[in-house]
Amino acid sequence: MSVENRQEIREVVKEKYGQAALRVMQDGSKASCCGSNAATGIAQTDPITQGLYDDTETSEVPSEAVLASLGCGNPTALARLNPGETVLDLGSGGGIDVLLSARRVGPTGKAYGLDMTDEMLALARENQRKAGIENVEFLKGEIEEIPLPDNSVDVIISNCVINLSADKGKVLREAYRVLKPGGRLAVSDVVTRGEIRPEIRKSMLLWAGCVAGALGDEEYRQKLAAAGFEQIGIEPTRIYRAEDACGCFGAEGIDVDAIAPEVDGKFMSAFVRAVKPSNPTDKDCCAPTCCN
Repeated sequence: MSVENRQEIREVVKEKYGQAALRVMQDGSKASCCGSNAATGIAQTDPITQGLYDDTETSEVPSEAVLASLGCGNPTALARLNPGETVLDLGSGGGIDVLLSARRVGPTGKAYGLDMTDEMLALARENQRKAGIENVEFLKGEIEEIPLPDNSVDVIISNCVINLSADKGKVLREAYRVLKPGGRLAVSDVVTRGEIRPEIRKSMLLWAGCVAGALGDEEYRQKLAAAGFEQIGIEPTRIYRAEDACGCFGAEGIDVDAIAPEVDGKFMSAFVRAVKPSNPTDKDCCAPTCCN
């Protein structure tokens, strides 16, 4: 993919997520992961983002953090987080997973949130203020260039964001770099299996909506291994059926009836796990940055 195309994808994603944050701040509208559907009223039935957090979790954070969530899973529920650990959330959005992680690691731990969108960062910091949680820091930056030193975090989480990157290999190499030896990657992401129609792959709006940029499950494993990770696992948490295509593709000018049989069961939310070796060596390709 050319530098120009990568930049175009980044700008589309940035604009979409900035608009989602503004909607939450201005009128309390729920964000949607599916393309531009939030503007059409489909957000409330978005098959990707609905029903991810239970009442106990949502009661621990401001309502605006829940409304701004554009995730496809609940990495804080699936990841093993221990008191005193340092956690980094890639693409932290309105901050829901950062705030929940901060509570789990306790006052001796710390949770970082990284986001490139000014509007989301402003919303997240306001949500932190409302929640009264101090062991949190939100950073501005891109997940392809994490603004933290080598070997500085215990756990990396992310919620339906790595699939939005146009350079996923670089994201995973950066994740490997900042993790401490023995550190864990524990992310929720949209993953595909089987062939996906080109018109879905090429849609910028669908890329911003978590779908077009999703990796195949085997390709995901390969990129994790190339970055140096071990103990790689991909566990489906929600498989999308043909009827779910209406919620994600209907507003993008795609003939849903025609493609529904082809997308049935090919998109899934998954929990992706991997571990940085406890004793990385130079032959772990990206133990500095030898991979391209």
